[in-house]
Amino acid sequence: MSVYSILRVVRADLKVLLRQPAQSLHSSSQRLAADKTLLVKLRKSTGYSFINCKTALDKFSNNIKEAESWLHEQAQKEGWSKASKLQGRKTREGLIGLLLLGEQTAVMVEVNCETDFVARNVKFQQLVKEAALATLAHHQNKQASPASYTKSILGAEQLSQLRSVSDGSPLSDQVALAIGKLGENMALKRAVLVAVSPDCHIGSYVHGALSADDPSLAGASFGKYAALVVCHGEAGTLPEIGRRLGQHVVGEAPSSLGSLEDQPCGDLETRLLAQSFLPDPSRTVGQYVQERGVRVLDFVRFECGESVEPEQQT
Repeated sequence: MSVYSILRVVRADLKVLLRQPAQSLHSSSQRLAADKTLLVKLRKSTGYSFINCKTALDKFSNNIKEAESWLHEQAQKEGWSKASKLQGRKTREGLIGLLLLGEQTAVMVEVNCETDFVARNVKFQQLVKEAALATLAHHQNKQASPASYTKSILGAEQLSQLRSVSDGSPLSDQVALAIGKLGENMALKRAVLVAVSPDCHIGSYVHGALSADDPSLAGASFGKYAALVVCHGEAGTLPEIGRRLGQHVVGEAPSSLGSLEDQPCGDLETRLLAQSFLPDPSRTVGQYVQERGVRVLDFVRFECGESVEPEQQT
């Protein structure tokens, strides 16, 4: 072989060698970009850490469905483990969640945690909304046709057994997941659902309502105090009257409804209709509603962290 031929072969080999790293680097870059896209997608859909998501994708060769399922299983195990360890810790903080379905159905729930910091976390608020939605679904499945008035009260044990509307798991599992993610003890405390006929209205008020900007929280309100007031009267005026009555119930904490014939007994009055009306103390609540042709039929007040007397659950 001539020197010229040898040089041609060497040059060709060099071109191949020089080309290979570039091609390999390009393929690696594409693969890394694809892996990063999957990682971001998994992180966004599950909320778990990047490290855990990366571990799951590596374990299942970038199969995102299997990775997500495995993450949930691990989180559930970790959550129940943490829940067991944190079980004795006090849960004095938390939120009241309020969910309205038109003007005829409303749900209030109380979910507790250890600190106000966690109560302000979106994931905790999602748990509160999940409990409210499960309460609503439980009532709708239980009652085929609407009654004139329904008041369904659920305690902690009943509430924990309700099924999540998102995946059908018990709410107790949802609590364990939240404990695993946020690292604090949590507890489902109580819920109430109120449903009325079309000629009535449910007034509502949440004191110190938190800003719920996350789209997953749409339709729900959260605060430390909340009230529902069932009213009957002229439809046009009921929403504002109901809101003002709810504000009064939150502020004055009546323990019973009373009647229009009740005589006020001063600052210690606990019957709603005989109390001085909070926005206008010159008249009683009974006088305020009577002047407007409105009847108050019932009310419910929740205060986060308050002691609760055992009630009849339905």
